[in-house]
Amino acid sequence: MGELLPLYPVIKLRAGKDEVVRRFHPWIFSGAIGKVSQRLQAGDIVTVTDYKDEILGTGFCETGSIAVKLLSFENTLIDSSFWKTRLEKCLTMRESLGLLNNKHTNCYRLVHSEGDNLPGLIIDIYGNTAVIQAHTEGMALHINDIAEVLKSFDKLNITSIYNKSASTMLRMGKDAIDDGYLWGESDVNYVLENDAKFLVDCEEGQKTGFFLDQRNSRNLVGMISKDKTVLNTFCYTGGFSVMALKGGAKKVVSIDSSKKAIETCQKNLVLNGFSTTDNPCVVEDAKMFLTNMPDKQYDIIILDPPAFAKNHKSLHNGLLGYKFINKEAISKIKPGGLLLTFSCSQAVDKMQFQSVILSASIETGRNVRIINQLSQPEDHPINIYHPEGNYLKGLVLMIE
Repeated sequence: MGELLPLYPVIKLRAGKDEVVRRFHPWIFSGAIGKVSQRLQAGDIVTVTDYKDEILGTGFCETGSIAVKLLSFENTLIDSSFWKTRLEKCLTMRESLGLLNNKHTNCYRLVHSEGDNLPGLIIDIYGNTAVIQAHTEGMALHINDIAEVLKSFDKLNITSIYNKSASTMLRMGKDAIDDGYLWGESDVNYVLENDAKFLVDCEEGQKTGFFLDQRNSRNLVGMISKDKTVLNTFCYTGGFSVMALKGGAKKVVSIDSSKKAIETCQKNLVLNGFSTTDNPCVVEDAKMFLTNMPDKQYDIIILDPPAFAKNHKSLHNGLLGYKFINKEAISKIKPGGLLLTFSCSQAVDKMQFQSVILSASIETGRNVRIINQLSQPEDHPINIYHPEGNYLKGLVLMIE
């Protein structure tokens, strides 16, 4: 796995702690570290060896329980050539998926962190704008190098690059860095997703501006909504709502606690030619709305909440939250109705999520069947050696 002379300061693992790395998992936990060759700080590039000094890989040093995130399982120089080669692979994959120069969809994820062997890096494309978000200090320190490579890719047809990493750095307790344009200026008005138009606020919106990981599920909603009455909770800017109406829904009600999100949801409905009078967008806590809504009013209910369990410490309360909203929806949906329910909590695995839905179903006493299982789309790949990357879990349930 390595050569004799390490290219960077060495982090040596304890005996017996190299097995996970040899299975190509990109995270090294602090408890596995035996010796550090010199004083290091978050963001430093390091060479990782086993206890016999065999090189296992190259990565970014981090603070916290995950001490190193590996960029390579070899003794690799992290330079402009590395970034160009790695990012070209991401571009080639998206091109093979038909996402480049697609007249129906012009927003997609170009780089998906561990799924693209670039832990801590997200790059989303919105029309002619690339939005970079660093989730590790190491990636934050190399954003300008990454931006230079993106500028060289003619196939991307981008005219601006926006760095949106301040919020992620702040959450990690890192020194604040400023968001801003690394190249060009704002030119995103709206984007296309399966011919639907969506306003995207790269600067102030959640994540990088839009939840690209629900593209396939939104398309499914469009396919099943004809002549249906639809409730879209935790609707954010109304992605599911627009697609339901494009699919011929009779009425869509959109619920979110954020006034700003609801205002954008209304604009997105109008942008696509739909009435906000006939399809109300309501500022209200989704849990309260579900609690107070009458029975048998909706043919389709969509539950796409934010991560209720952001880490394992909050897992128990998160699972209770998922159980509560699903129990309310299952108990009140019309007979024969469809419930699309999701969890984007990385701490909640697929079986835990399904077990919560089982518990909620048992308490309602209704007959519930799983008719489809949903996940993130193809531009959000899952590294088979990093199952934690399978964060988005969804079920389509038929309730009798």
